[in-house]
Amino acid sequence: MNMSSTAAVAVVAIGLVFLTFTGQCSGALEVGFYQGKCGRFVDVEGIVAGVVRTKFFRDRTIAAALIRMQFHDCFVNGCDASILLDGSASEKTASPNLSVRGFDIIDAAKTAVESVCRGVVSCADIIAIATREAVYLSGGGRYNVQTGRRDGLISLATNVDLPAPSISVPDSVAAFAGKGLNMTDMVHLLGGHTVGVAHCFLFQDRLYNFQNTGKPDPDMNVALLEGLRRICPQNSAGTNTANLDQNPQSSFIVDNSFYKEIVARRGILQIDQELALDPITQATVTTLANNGTNSFATKFGQAMVKLGAVEVLTGSQGEIRRSCRAVNKPGFLTFN
Repeated sequence: MNMSSTAAVAVVAIGLVFLTFTGQCSGALEVGFYQGKCGRFVDVEGIVAGVVRTKFFRDRTIAAALIRMQFHDCFVNGCDASILLDGSASEKTASPNLSVRGFDIIDAAKTAVESVCRGVVSCADIIAIATREAVYLSGGGRYNVQTGRRDGLISLATNVDLPAPSISVPDSVAAFAGKGLNMTDMVHLLGGHTVGVAHCFLFQDRLYNFQNTGKPDPDMNVALLEGLRRICPQNSAGTNTANLDQNPQSSFIVDNSFYKEIVARRGILQIDQELALDPITQATVTTLANNGTNSFATKFGQAMVKLGAVEVLTGSQGEIRRSCRAVNKPGFLTFN
């Protein structure tokens, strides 16, 4: 169903009666939720992983795209795949989400899963599985993904309220706490900036007019400042990009290099740099910078699992979408 507005999607979906058969109604996520639900020889996570691998070897930037997608989805009404719904006023249309990528990967994975296991696997779970696989392919740990989520029925741009790149550490801690995530979780999750880029307009003020001083951010490494000014000229549109991890040997690798860079005052976003300077987070950042990639990979995986459990729909809540881009039509059967 292609709805012209997400508000319409929400109203129509709430008015439908879905025939649903739930094998588990405990309301809890679990590792291996789909084992046996699609037949003995169907490996749901393996199917999704295969799609991601094919995409990844053509474009390594999908790791950053999927990490960002999962974060943006889970921070708005929980991990319910509402970010995937099309509509003229859906979450996709909110300003922070206009540059979110990876929808084609989720669509391809959903198609592959539906071809062997119709009406069972949620789009919300596919996001979590796909993101884990992309992290693993990028050198991170292959953490166990909990599954059993169901898909939401409502997606509204007006619900999107994400932490801004210039947010202070205390305010960021409060925002994450509102989602049941503590300060340490926050620092680990922002370590996802070990891959990916930022557009100049997100940090251009740090280069020329930090906090309306008419001067650059004094906490930025001078050599980095000079390099970024070449990429992001003053009064430009700000559409150029810079790697969030400024170590050129590590910009596509999920490791602890990001923390080493911000300790050296080579953070791109204001919140990233402040993580290394604020007394609330400084010790955690220093430990991550010094303890090696394996330690970070474990902690990042644990934090991603916690993120993936934020305000989830389970049991008979929500639905299992046939298409990740639209709520189901009346009478569509789901079987998990």
